[in-house]
Amino acid sequence: METTIDKKYTYKDFESDQEVRWCPGCDDYVILRSMQKALPEMGVKREDVVFISGIGCSSRFPYYMNTYGMHSIHGRAPAIATGVKLANPNLSVWVITGDGDSMAIGGNHFIHVLRRNINLNIILFNNEIYGLTKGQFSPTSLVGQKTKSSPYGNTQPPFSAGELALGAQARFFARIGGNTPKEMTQIFIDCEKFKGTSLIEVLQNCPIFNNGCYDEYTNKAVREDKQLFVEDGKPMIFGKERNKGLVLNGLKLEVVTIGENGIEQEDILVHNAKEEDVTLHQMLVRLKYPLVTGIIRSFDDFTLEEREKDQTDLVKSNSKFRKVDDLFFSGDIYQVI
Repeated sequence: METTIDKKYTYKDFESDQEVRWCPGCDDYVILRSMQKALPEMGVKREDVVFISGIGCSSRFPYYMNTYGMHSIHGRAPAIATGVKLANPNLSVWVITGDGDSMAIGGNHFIHVLRRNINLNIILFNNEIYGLTKGQFSPTSLVGQKTKSSPYGNTQPPFSAGELALGAQARFFARIGGNTPKEMTQIFIDCEKFKGTSLIEVLQNCPIFNNGCYDEYTNKAVREDKQLFVEDGKPMIFGKERNKGLVLNGLKLEVVTIGENGIEQEDILVHNAKEEDVTLHQMLVRLKYPLVTGIIRSFDDFTLEEREKDQTDLVKSNSKFRKVDDLFFSGDIYQVI
């Protein structure tokens, strides 16, 4: 991918002239500004950046970025982004999607782009509701949640975006609260550096139709005690006093207090995002206390582009045909007199 040479961008270079039309208080504003601040740090030319979105509140995103982009159709953004990336591998391609767009009508495209490991990035705005169509339950809405389409309570168990992604062989998965712009900005920078499909789930509050859906984890008053922000190579420690941590107790993760029952900091699990075995990453994704945020998985693997290139080169090297005429004149030839 080409990098910037003669220009140092600022976030203002990535602001479009369009009026941003999300509801006041929506975390989408935080995601937008975090991306605009992250792009200048990525070293990518503005004309080499493309945002592809589907349908939903999140999918207005390309209008607000001063880059190339496409507002595509419901659930199909990964397919269109795949075509863009394969047509021009030098582009920095971003898919912008929501929980309904990606895991309902777009579920098939979502899991297969992760499985194939194409070198692009996906930002999943997860507010556990359909916002644009005014408050119906989505694939991530909780059981019992009352919505416009479930007035007596939702009866369908929700998807976990992280579990679904890791089950589809995602090599990179990160999760971050929608009210933590500093950490979000750095995750965007890190995922752009990753070779393969990166997925970032943003726990995004919808102040109109699902207000406070993540308050028990993301509220500033409780965030330090309820979230564990993991970093590769560092002990999994959390809490306002930085005295809580995770250990393995048999086949389960257990929260312990450093200094109690003989527990020392050296006993706390050290996060390894690069581990190929997905077992511990799955456990971290499932954990409810603490809720694990940060880059949970970042495993380097072959991309689809690399596999396709290797196969093409092999076929070419073994082929007796070098041009179309070689094929046309390779068998019996009829002459018209």
